[in-house]
Amino acid sequence: MDDLTGRHALVTGGGTGIGRAIAEALRDAGAKVTVTGRRADVLAEVGGCLAVPMDVAEEASVTEGVARAQGQNGPIHICVANAGVASGASLARTDAAMWRQVMAINLDGCFHIFRACLPDMLSEGWGRAIAISSIAGLKGLKGAPAYTASKHGMIGLVRGVAADLAGKPVTANAICPGYVDTDIVTGNTTRIMERTGMSQADARNVMVGANPHRRLIEADEVAAAALWLCGDGARSVNGQAIQIAGGEF
Repeated sequence: MDDLTGRHALVTGGGTGIGRAIAEALRDAGAKVTVTGRRADVLAEVGGCLAVPMDVAEEASVTEGVARAQGQNGPIHICVANAGVASGASLARTDAAMWRQVMAINLDGCFHIFRACLPDMLSEGWGRAIAISSIAGLKGLKGAPAYTASKHGMIGLVRGVAADLAGKPVTANAICPGYVDTDIVTGNTTRIMERTGMSQADARNVMVGANPHRRLIEADEVAAAALWLCGDGARSVNGQAIQIAGGEF
């Protein structure tokens, strides 16, 4: 494992699920880690990390939070755009407010945090920008056109940024997990139960069955991919959408 001592990593949505797993992996690799999110009490539970409240949908909140992180942990070398919402509804049931919320958090949030952190990486001469997209960023997810569009947009943003960075010691990549065993799956299970009348086990199996290897992805699997992207062995990996989805295409 590469030693990230001296690097400062910022992880949005770092208080739970995938974000927390990535934050802890980066911390254990020696990085100084800042975790951000809207719930200060949840962020405080991530040991050994600087907790900075932030709403990625609001540019002013991102600017303020990044400045605070820089003030305490120094220039940012690794930025993980993980904060997101997984709202699901058919197009007919997606109103303008829901569409705007999904885009503001998932896509605008990635744009805001990348834009705020990349200047440090360029001035430091080393950096890793990582977006946590989804398998829905590479295929259509039934019943979730807004979410699908936002995750496709994140990959497009990554590829555009990667093209801008070509030839520089800074990379931008996306990780695209299938269904991961987090609170989001728990919430989705409840919504499926309410919508269909399924039992909890059957509702959960809707997501388990979507992963070809018939199990949910573990958060530490996604964290391992993020950690690899931060290592020297991935220095030529740029503009990629890496699937952690058990063979789903």
